[in-house]
Amino acid sequence: MDYQSLTSLPAMFFGKVAQHGDAPFLWHKRDGKYQPLSWRETADRVSTLARGLTAIGIQPHDRVVVVSESRPEWCIADQGIMAAGAITVPAYTTNTPKDHLHILNNSGAKAVIVSTPQLAERVMVAALQAIHLPMIIHMEPLELHQSPGLVLHPWEEVLQAGAAQPEEPLHTRVAALRRQDTACLIYTSGTGGAPKGVMLSHGAILHNCYGAYQVLLELGLEHEVFLSFLPLSHAYEHTAGMFFPISLGAQIYYAESIDGLAANLLEARPTIMTAVPRLYEVLRARILRGVDRAGGRKAKLFHKALELGTRRLEDPDSLSWRERLYDRLLDLLVRRKVAQRFGGRLKAMVSGGAPLNPEVGMFFLALGVRILQGYGQTESAPVISCNAPSKIKIDTVGRPLAGVDVRIAEDGEILVRGELVMQGYWEDAAATAEVVRDGWLHTGDIGEIDADGYIRITDRKKDLIVNSGGDNISPQRVEGFLALQPEIAQVMVHGDKRPHLVALIVPEAEFAAQWAQAYGKTADLSAVIDDPAFRKAIANAIERVNKELGQAEKVRRFILSAEVFSVGNGMMTPTLKIRRHAIRAVYGAALDALYEARG
Repeated sequence: MDYQSLTSLPAMFFGKVAQHGDAPFLWHKRDGKYQPLSWRETADRVSTLARGLTAIGIQPHDRVVVVSESRPEWCIADQGIMAAGAITVPAYTTNTPKDHLHILNNSGAKAVIVSTPQLAERVMVAALQAIHLPMIIHMEPLELHQSPGLVLHPWEEVLQAGAAQPEEPLHTRVAALRRQDTACLIYTSGTGGAPKGVMLSHGAILHNCYGAYQVLLELGLEHEVFLSFLPLSHAYEHTAGMFFPISLGAQIYYAESIDGLAANLLEARPTIMTAVPRLYEVLRARILRGVDRAGGRKAKLFHKALELGTRRLEDPDSLSWRERLYDRLLDLLVRRKVAQRFGGRLKAMVSGGAPLNPEVGMFFLALGVRILQGYGQTESAPVISCNAPSKIKIDTVGRPLAGVDVRIAEDGEILVRGELVMQGYWEDAAATAEVVRDGWLHTGDIGEIDADGYIRITDRKKDLIVNSGGDNISPQRVEGFLALQPEIAQVMVHGDKRPHLVALIVPEAEFAAQWAQAYGKTADLSAVIDDPAFRKAIANAIERVNKELGQAEKVRRFILSAEVFSVGNGMMTPTLKIRRHAIRAVYGAALDALYEARG
């Protein structure tokens, strides 16, 4: 693939269609079984949708919102919008009507493509309040009472309208697209306030695809299969889980849910998978619980594989010749079985979207599952750097991608320059000027570059806690250690301008249930968290972590909550990063009260 000569994302897609024709491309569960859509079938629908959008009034540069779970129609909608010369505006399926209204008003969207009646209901509530009433294109049938005052277009009718239009104008429109044209408008997930629309060019995403190709080329990139798990509305999955596979001519399977992920891995048998650290944390916890339940020889072998694998990776010379032989044997007895849980042909899992705890990364590496930590943000399309498969430094985010310039500012902030940098925030020149200066994207992340050119992230600039003694503390580092404890599911530390750290802890539900059973208590977590003996168990877990932390990082007091941080309650982003401002809005007073407590 000659990435440099590509003029647009649709041009890349149609070029791959010419190569792969009737080969399977998109896989989606129907009637309990994965069914494929070929490259040619997908292209036919993209072409007819693009012409249909034009027929109902979509013009070049119009914004079209897409609200859908991951499915083939998402990819078709995205390609069809761009092929029509318009701009895709991905939106999360977890958005509230208020969230949708913000995006509709801010982007000035002319239309919304929505999948299910449930999602359409929230979209229509927002659409009726929007400054400019958008058209609604619905993939699935809607009840008539759901559409007061709205212009509705069933998906199939738009395709039929497109089929009646000539193809030549579409070819001309795709040929006219250039790398510098805006491809999509992706709204940030809002960890710190109202989302802003990030304008990404075709060239920015193509540049990312080229960089990813260069990083992974040593794996032998042919006949690849991706399992798409993250929301396609997120910049990471949008690029790494859709456009990068397209650039390789790969197949894409759409995962059903986190609960169905284990089965989907066995069905799809992916070669490459992208996900966020939270997923890897969940997978690690599930594997460990399963091993502990099995007990006996199986658990002993597993933990030995983990121990020897970790030592080999950290210092190969630390293993005796007997241990090296045993480690080889454990490849057969343990690591091969772990690999089968991921489908048996996984070349790499790529972690991005948030910092990966090195202990979590080392866990998978020691078990023979290659995990590559990368780094980026929506404003960089989104990938900036990634570990190379042949030289993994799991406590870093790897080297910058090809064609990406990175430097560290005097205050430690990571600055990025290259075609991957966004064109700016939609209709927000002031915010754009604040983060893009002289062509350099100011990431807001603090980090350093080692002698091998690998970037190490130490924290978010705006998330750094500065205590009353002037110490700079990384909350993510402390939270990462605490979340690894089996008693703790989720955590947020607090303490800016305060003498020490305090924490909000969500206990691990399974641990709480086991504790309640052992002590003859009710298994209701909301009741258990008030039990002094249970609080003591959590305190012991915190104390274990405190022994490994610096003086300023130690957590002195804590409160417990039975309510998990989730997307539904607004305390997590759709990519499972905690929203600190939202959590503080609910628990801030209780956390502050800990500083007044005595004893």
